[in-house]
Amino acid sequence: MLAAGAAAVAPANGEEAPRKPAATPAFSGARALEFTRAAVSFGPRPPGSAALGKLRAYILAQLKTLGCETTEDAFTATTPRGPVSMRNLIARFPGRSGRAVVFSGHYDTKWFPDMRFVGANDGGSSTGFLLEMARTLSGRPRVDDVYLVWFDGEEAFGEWSESDGIYGSRHLAARWAAEGKLSRVKALINVDMIGDRSLGILQDLHSTEWLRTLVWRTAARLGLGFYFNQTAAAIEDDHLPFLRRGVSALDLIDFDYPPWHTEHDTMDKLSARSLEVVGTVLLEVLQQLEAKGTD
Repeated sequence: MLAAGAAAVAPANGEEAPRKPAATPAFSGARALEFTRAAVSFGPRPPGSAALGKLRAYILAQLKTLGCETTEDAFTATTPRGPVSMRNLIARFPGRSGRAVVFSGHYDTKWFPDMRFVGANDGGSSTGFLLEMARTLSGRPRVDDVYLVWFDGEEAFGEWSESDGIYGSRHLAARWAAEGKLSRVKALINVDMIGDRSLGILQDLHSTEWLRTLVWRTAARLGLGFYFNQTAAAIEDDHLPFLRRGVSALDLIDFDYPPWHTEHDTMDKLSARSLEVVGTVLLEVLQQLEAKGTD
């Protein structure tokens, strides 16, 4: 992902201090952290690597036990290092409305020559988060289809540009547009680097305003507004290809993370609490999105 300059914006909710949530969340931060740990155990996981293939098999094995529909979206990306085989993973929990809500994140890590970057937060936290979200959604009746998408190829191989980076999301947005699926999507919420012990999710200026406001107000109502701050920046991430095709989309990211793209992005920097905060808020947001009906 790429961030432009940050700025302060007016509070969306008026709350700055956390309160204890009214009820214990169904989303388990501890489980999400363990799923993240399992992902990181495969080592550096750039697109096309054997390690990413092993992680992909692990994700699919976990999903197989949850009763969702799974799809492997395979394609070949043109990169500065030549053609690279990539695969998005998609889990669908069917609803009855004909509409859909999408939660997404990436499961690859950035390629570095020394291959020491394991991406615990950047790649690992989104992987673990989505696996725990899948566990939480399993077996529950849905109003809307809920898609969980693990994007391949979020990271650039060289310098971030229009053609180098977010390969998987660019591919899937184009595919779903061609298949007529994008018109069914009420909202897409992308998560990236949300495991930081000092969680502070910024307001992405590229995201859809009503969806960002919904998330921030929901966090405040749950007593978790402290973690959703008022700093704003324009972020280029996996939500952009969908946003550019008319989908309401939001990126949730804590970009104030000093170990970003260094070998120090390791499990000791992460917190189960941070993952649980995001999961709790997004499960509540999902209920509100489903309640919106088909308008």
